[in-house]
Amino acid sequence: MEATTVGLAVLLLGLLALVGMLVRATWKVSQKLFLPVSIIAGFIGLLLGPQILGRLAGWAGLPAWEDGGLFGAEVLEVWGELPGLLISVVFATLFLGTRIPSPRRAVRLLGPQLSLGVTFASGQYVIGILLVVLLLGPVFGVSPMFGALIEIGFEGGHGTAAGMAPVMAELGFEEGGDLALAMATVGIVSGVIIGVIAVNWAARSGRSAVLSSAAEMSGSERRGIHPKGERPSGATLTTRGSAIESMTFHIGIVAGAILIGQALLSGLQALEGALWADTVEIFAYVPLFPLAMLGGVIIQVFVDRFDKAEMIDRGTMERIQGMSLDVLIIAALATLSLDAIASNLEPFVILAVAGVAWSALVFFVFAPRYLRSFWFERGISDFGQSMGVTATGLMLLRMADPEAKSPAYEAFGYKQLVFEPFFGGGIITAASIPLLVQFGPYPMLVAMAVLLLIAILSGFFYFGRRPSFDVGKADASTG
Repeated sequence: MEATTVGLAVLLLGLLALVGMLVRATWKVSQKLFLPVSIIAGFIGLLLGPQILGRLAGWAGLPAWEDGGLFGAEVLEVWGELPGLLISVVFATLFLGTRIPSPRRAVRLLGPQLSLGVTFASGQYVIGILLVVLLLGPVFGVSPMFGALIEIGFEGGHGTAAGMAPVMAELGFEEGGDLALAMATVGIVSGVIIGVIAVNWAARSGRSAVLSSAAEMSGSERRGIHPKGERPSGATLTTRGSAIESMTFHIGIVAGAILIGQALLSGLQALEGALWADTVEIFAYVPLFPLAMLGGVIIQVFVDRFDKAEMIDRGTMERIQGMSLDVLIIAALATLSLDAIASNLEPFVILAVAGVAWSALVFFVFAPRYLRSFWFERGISDFGQSMGVTATGLMLLRMADPEAKSPAYEAFGYKQLVFEPFFGGGIITAASIPLLVQFGPYPMLVAMAVLLLIAILSGFFYFGRRPSFDVGKADASTG
């Protein structure tokens, strides 16, 4: 493939992002739904690609547009490769620039929050695999891998769905990547709608400890724009331009994290090949991105100990992560196959509805019993994450607690440090597909059911019975 084609593909992604931003800034429906620009742009790309415009062109007798839509088949080929590459960048930056807390403080802060997060995630596996075993497999003949789609799409989001697509394809679940991306879209849209309704309900009914009336975002916030004079600095320059551009330095750190992850993965694969590959293979199918995340943690631990100058800036890492995720989502949605969804529509709808119902149940029924103080603010962040991505959870939390009066932000942040390496794109998510193929649905179902039971019991009977002051902030507002 020519370098000019790759360059054109990247330029077109930028153009789609610009069009998506214009849509978000002007279209009231997208503002009310708080749709991220990347999702809007991705669907515009899908509309103008071979799945929609290409088919219309074929019916109209315009074969030039049939294979690649407005963009061309070669550009779509480049877009199809980008998600699998960029997901490692997204995960490598998760903890870079964030000081790793002491274990004692982290345990004290994250306990009930972690129980809630594990309840969301492990329950998504239990619900999905149970449906496959009892209904979707016998009736529709779907693969056992179908049972992992809720957690991959909902908890993992579009990035994880795109990252897991090559693994599913390699193991014979060719349509799995497209179904996971569609599941992620269902999750983020339904999560935002339910979350916005919940914030207004909590404010009116007194369930919120910090809101007295429905939180209203300004027009600029709904349009996705920082007004002039109120624009925060997105990054801090930690190196002088005469030596090296700060962004270049940080990209080098990310590259180092990914390479460490690749070394870890290669080592695990070699160990597996030498010891037990004849019996079962797991790491042979584990993608790079969860190990890239561990590479970032390793670098950050080293930096915390030895880097007195604090050279890694968290804001810069967030900019790199955000850009990578935006490009990833646009490329993944623009190359989505509607055929895969259409051929699995009935089981997909059943699975999606069950996933939404489970997340709503955990939030409205379990969260108030797990979290003795600020349950709504602390619960809605995990609910948003369980239905989309971390950004969705934080967006809903900002609506529920706009002035950060609750300890929800701190508790959620520490929970992520323990939760992310396993679920939502972590080791368990990455290994779930190979495990379902190697051993069938029942071992995974039993393991996740046990984990779910532990999370529920600890939430109800340990954390739910502790004094209401349990997360390290003043408890004045809880009465």
